Amino acid sequence: MYNLKRVNPLASLILGSAVIFGTISTTQLEVDAASRYKISHNKLVQKSNGKVVKGFKLFKGKLYKNGKLYKGLKGNVYYKNGKKGTGKYKGIYYSNGKPYTGIVKQTGKYYKNGKPYTGIVEKTGKLYVKGKVNHGLVLYKGNLYNGPKLNKGLTLYKGKLYKDSKLNKGVVQYKGLWYSGATLANGLITTSDGKKIRVVNGKEQDFELSIMHTNDTHAHLDNIAKRATAIQNVRFEKPNSLLLDAGDVFSGTLYFNEFKGRADLKFMNALGYDAMTFGNHEFDLGSSPEGHQALADFIKGANFPFVSANVDFSADDRFKGLFTDLISSEPEKGKIYNGIIKEIDGEKVGIFGLTTAETKDISSPGSIAFENYIEEAQKAVKAFEGQDVDKIIALTHIGYDDNPVVDNDRMLAASVKGIDVIVGGHSHTQLDQPVIIDKDNHNKAKDSTVIVQAYQYSDFLGTVDVEFDSDGKIVKSDGKLIKINDLPEDPQVATMLKDYSDKVKEISNQSIGAIAESELPNPRTDAEGNGVSVRNSETALGDIVTDGMLAKAKTYDPNIVLALQNGGGIRSAIPAGDITVGEVITVLPFGNTLATMTLTGAELKSAFEISFKEYPKENGGFLHVSGGKVEFDSSKPVGERVVSISYKDESGHYQPIQDQQTYKIATNAFTAKGGDGYTVFAKAYEEGRVTDLGLSDWENLAEHLTKLKTVAPVTEGRIVDVKK
Repeated sequence: MYNLKRVNPLASLILGSAVIFGTISTTQLEVDAASRYKISHNKLVQKSNGKVVKGFKLFKGKLYKNGKLYKGLKGNVYYKNGKKGTGKYKGIYYSNGKPYTGIVKQTGKYYKNGKPYTGIVEKTGKLYVKGKVNHGLVLYKGNLYNGPKLNKGLTLYKGKLYKDSKLNKGVVQYKGLWYSGATLANGLITTSDGKKIRVVNGKEQDFELSIMHTNDTHAHLDNIAKRATAIQNVRFEKPNSLLLDAGDVFSGTLYFNEFKGRADLKFMNALGYDAMTFGNHEFDLGSSPEGHQALADFIKGANFPFVSANVDFSADDRFKGLFTDLISSEPEKGKIYNGIIKEIDGEKVGIFGLTTAETKDISSPGSIAFENYIEEAQKAVKAFEGQDVDKIIALTHIGYDDNPVVDNDRMLAASVKGIDVIVGGHSHTQLDQPVIIDKDNHNKAKDSTVIVQAYQYSDFLGTVDVEFDSDGKIVKSDGKLIKINDLPEDPQVATMLKDYSDKVKEISNQSIGAIAESELPNPRTDAEGNGVSVRNSETALGDIVTDGMLAKAKTYDPNIVLALQNGGGIRSAIPAGDITVGEVITVLPFGNTLATMTLTGAELKSAFEISFKEYPKENGGFLHVSGGKVEFDSSKPVGERVVSISYKDESGHYQPIQDQQTYKIATNAFTAKGGDGYTVFAKAYEEGRVTDLGLSDWENLAEHLTKLKTVAPVTEGRIVDVKK
């Protein structure tokens, strides 16, 4: 039995602490404790007095606190039932009293310093989440794990796309959707193979190109305020629309005669045109003393560029600094380019221009030259494709189905690959719906080319919507012509017009320098259909109109032998006295143009059978004639009434028309295209035997009357009913 000295309480506490932290040997202390303490009723008490031992005491290898087996932390050691414990305590897992690092076999959980571990275990390289081996997708320190290992391949996680374990950085397709970086792509993207595609919320979308177009407006500005309304309406629905003009803004009304294009340009600038090509009438002033100065000024003053791939301006000094034979991606206003590149909603659209080679024969281009339209179109398309442009518009003034020997849009579409849309002019064709050309000159399938044209004189605003797939091929097209006169006027543009229209009205009252000795009547039948009419008989005014047509046509082609005018196109008489500009326009108010046509004698006879088919009833297609004489027999059945047709030769003698021979005649473009049921003319037009000279009919008449100076109402017996 050991003789223990009494120690004071402080020394006892220090001793106890030393035992707890294991800084000194506990063997002797436990021996001493065994002599002093005992267990009584599951409590540690003093042997001497049976009182509970206060504080921490180590007895027989167990730790007591205030006489009870201790559970809890003492220092960094966990005790359970007085012994160094194994298990969870207050969220910490202990093994033999210490916070545990490792896998607990019973649960498979991994602990680090006693806490469920989230992270990579170095020995295994596996990811644990809250102590458990990861299953499924989880993002840890910027890396995506699929299960315990780093993710492989493309994976969508919480709306973000990962490539392997990192956020995707490039353009990639995943489960049918396109991603740019980690999120769904929107707009124009470039794939890894260089292909450009348009996507909306990851879904591949076709690109829709909207085009507004005009052609052959010929200075018809009286409805310009309504055209402005039409354009504004389309832009409201389709703000990215292009507005293009296919030429022949010049010539046709008093607005041009007085202002030489300046009035038209004022409104084209205000309406926001994107580009224009040249028509043949843009070159009408070439033979004037000023030459093409008005055209050069028109170009300089434009707030838009011009496109012209087959017109060479280099020999005319007026166009120095205005003309470049290049494709431009940054075109300047008031300049001429081979073609331009416009960016529409992120897409590149190429636009190039073409003008008919007939211009050199039907206008006054002077030193300006015209190159082969097919060759120049091919060069332009190649240049666009070299700049990664696969949506290409040809803005043309060559005619929809004009003489194929020279040029036309249908031939262009069939001959040149890569043109998507042809916005045309020159032939004054009313294409109510776009025409699709999907076969080449050898009748083999080709990518579609859409052709549009909007008639003439600003009667319509043409619109066309074309959808392209990601390869730049047309997959859908739709279009229509908006009738301008059905719309209200834009008040601001109407106010702008007044500055010009007041002057035009003043000019309309001016004399042309000719006098009618007496009225030049324009008779019609009475209510019962009886009497002489401009629509069933020769009239003095009809003779004068056709004489002016023949004289003008011969200045372009001396081989013209006859001129024809439909009676329905002569709308008013000319009163006696000074003849005014306005009176001439009232006679021929439709703004028709002069055209030439090649026909056989047999075809000409067929045409006059149509002319006489209603006789003696009125027929708007009744033909007045100059340069010849037509005899018919009204007693014969319809279709057998023509007796003879003859023309005057150079010596003034009449020569009979022979069925098998061909003849050149002049008429107005309306009749030449088959108007009033002239199917024989329509056939000639379809076969390319018609050339529209584009010369205003009322201007031709005014010029002829001015040369006559004094006009008397006399008929010459040019159209004779032999029955009478």
